[in-house]
Amino acid sequence: MTCGWLTVNKGMFLEGEQGSLKVPVPCYLIEHPKGSVLFDTGMHPDAQRDPTARLGRLAAFHEVDFQAGEELAARLATVGVEADRVRYVINSHLHFDHCGGNEQVPNATLVVQNREWQAAHDADLAQANAYLSHDYDHGHDLLTVDGEHDLFNDGSVVCIPTYGHTPGHQSLRVRTKVGEIVLAADACYLRRTLEQLHLPLVLHDRGAMLASLHSLRRLRQRGARIFFGHDPEFWRSVAQAPAPVA
Repeated sequence: MTCGWLTVNKGMFLEGEQGSLKVPVPCYLIEHPKGSVLFDTGMHPDAQRDPTARLGRLAAFHEVDFQAGEELAARLATVGVEADRVRYVINSHLHFDHCGGNEQVPNATLVVQNREWQAAHDADLAQANAYLSHDYDHGHDLLTVDGEHDLFNDGSVVCIPTYGHTPGHQSLRVRTKVGEIVLAADACYLRRTLEQLHLPLVLHDRGAMLASLHSLRRLRQRGARIFFGHDPEFWRSVAQAPAPVA
C-alpha cells in the first residue's frame, strides 16, 4: 500500500549523489490465519495538513506529498480490513514514515526490536536518530524482540535483524504462495543500494548496515525476492492494494 510520497535530497539515499528523489512510503498487509499483520504504518495523517508542525526540524529535509485517502486506515478500508482489528504491527524502525500511522491501529500489538525501542527512549540516541516520540508512544501492547523472531511459530512471518540504518532496524521475511519475500525497509532503500553497496549519507552504523546488506544479498541468492524500502522504479512493478502481491 502506498501511503504517501516524500521528495528528498538524493544524497540522503546515495551518499555523494546530486539532485532530488521522490520516493514512495510503503506499508504492507500480511493476512495470516491467526490475524492481520502490518509491516510499517507510514506517516501520521497530520502530515497531510501541516508537515512542519508534525515533523518539526525534519520537515526541512522532506517535501511531503500525502493526500487524504492515502493514510493507513483508508488504505486498509480498500481491502476490507478494519484498522482496529489488526492484530500486530511490526515496525521496521521508529522513523516518522514507518510508524506515524501506529496511532490508527490502536488495538494492535507492536513488534519492535528491543534495541530500537530502547534507543527511541534514550534522549541522546533519540536525538541522534531523529525519532519523534509522538509517532510511537501511544500505549500499545508491546512485544520487544532480540534478533530473529518467528511471529506465528510457523516460519511464515519472521522478523530478521538488519541493524545499521538505526540501532535496531529489522526487516521481515514472509513466506507466500509465490515464494519468499523479504521486506527490507530502510536496510536497503533502493536496488542500487544492494547492487552497489552504495550507502546513504545519514545512518547510525556503517559497518552494521553493510553487514545487513550482505545478509540481504545472501537471502536473494537463496531465492528470496527483495522489496526495497523506497525505490520508486521498483515500486512501479509492485501490485498495489487491493491487488495482492503476485
